[in-house]
Amino acid sequence: MRAQVLICPTITLRAYGHLCHTPRRLYRYGSSSQFLNLNLSRFSRRLLTSFFHMEFQSGAGSSGKKSMVENLKRYGVISSKRVAQVMEHLDRGLFVPAGSSAYVDTPVPIGYNATISAPHMHATCLQLLEDKLQPGMRALDVGSGTGYLTGCFALMVGAEGRVVGVDHIPELVDMSIKNIEKSVAASLLTKGSLSLHVGDGRKGWQEFAPYDAIHVGAAASEIPQPLLDQLKPGGRMVIPLGTYFQELKVIDKSEDGSIKAHTETSVRYVPLTSREEQLGGF
Repeated sequence: MRAQVLICPTITLRAYGHLCHTPRRLYRYGSSSQFLNLNLSRFSRRLLTSFFHMEFQSGAGSSGKKSMVENLKRYGVISSKRVAQVMEHLDRGLFVPAGSSAYVDTPVPIGYNATISAPHMHATCLQLLEDKLQPGMRALDVGSGTGYLTGCFALMVGAEGRVVGVDHIPELVDMSIKNIEKSVAASLLTKGSLSLHVGDGRKGWQEFAPYDAIHVGAAASEIPQPLLDQLKPGGRMVIPLGTYFQELKVIDKSEDGSIKAHTETSVRYVPLTSREEQLGGF
């Protein structure tokens, strides 16, 4: 099908607020209480208007995946060959609710006051963690949602690695397992190198720690200590920090256990909170 999309590299203009971003940042015009799992940065209204009329093909299956990845590459969001390959290999269409725009660069509500992040956020996090997602390495995905990014991690570390997804909504964990069972990552789930669990992601998942890579898909007010403890020396964590104003932080643990952090970009994520608060609308 042919999809109208705002390609202001590379986020859709939404009805509930004007949103636009460059490959590094995105800025939100207007007001909305909804959390979107997006990059945030300034962009002129004149460019918003011109980009609004651009289109790209967003078909089903392999053509849709290819269009999505090529679009992200074109605007500089994806520069890694490995990231491009894994995002084209794993079909995002299997991980969004039926009827959703799977290949347009926009977050999608998945129920339970949660979203699957926009593809540009998945690409950004995969690239930031790429060096820690080599074959045989271990990764933890906190707030694994429908399982898409968890599946990408699993494909990157391979059968000899170990990937753990954790979410505190049982229905989402059940959904993610079913999604992965339909995907190219199914064999990794069967072999046990990929697993998804119901739990409080703020506590990590001690059983398979330490992890070379930890991704947190919700914004915390501060880094949970259990996640720092479970990060392997030499490992890296990517986590959004903040409440209303949030930044995507890259946390590196040195071999001596010391921590270094830098800000990658401004973002807007759902809060990292309890199951009860999430279901109650924060």
